[in-house]
Amino acid sequence: MSKPVNSSKRILRVIVETTLTLTGTQNGQLPRIAGRVFGMLNFDGDMVYFGDLATCLHVSRASTSIRTLEERGLVKRMSKPGERQDFFQLAQNPYATMLLSIQERIQATRDEIAQTIGSLPADADAKDRLSAYAEFNASLDSSVAVALDQLNTKAAQQTELQKNAPKDQADDK
Repeated sequence: MSKPVNSSKRILRVIVETTLTLTGTQNGQLPRIAGRVFGMLNFDGDMVYFGDLATCLHVSRASTSIRTLEERGLVKRMSKPGERQDFFQLAQNPYATMLLSIQERIQATRDEIAQTIGSLPADADAKDRLSAYAEFNASLDSSVAVALDQLNTKAAQQTELQKNAPKDQADDK
């Protein structure tokens, strides 16, 4: 009989695998391992030693895709006094950063559709379908803008609360 899996490890595995879909790894936006790293940092919530990321995810240090996550503004490299190793944690408001990236892709798609429609003959059969696709992308763009505004408003409120918190309470968080 197999040993029962530690429940926090099981939860971590579920979160890491679920994050793959949310970070765009399924449609080629990020390498699969980047989604797993992002999920682990999301679950852990604190600075994680670079070597621990690789060990926990059972990958080589070279394949963690951490640089990709850094370049996209989703994680940040940290250091600890007296430590020579790199640590990583989620960047401030990484979900807004993800939404901005999504919004840029939607807008680029919408622009390409508009160019395509403009280059078609006036009586082209595809114009109506492409116009509907452009409207769909405009709706997506509007929805992402609303979500982005909500995330940024919440982040600003949290920052204000932390700024106004008594010093000893702010240090405990």
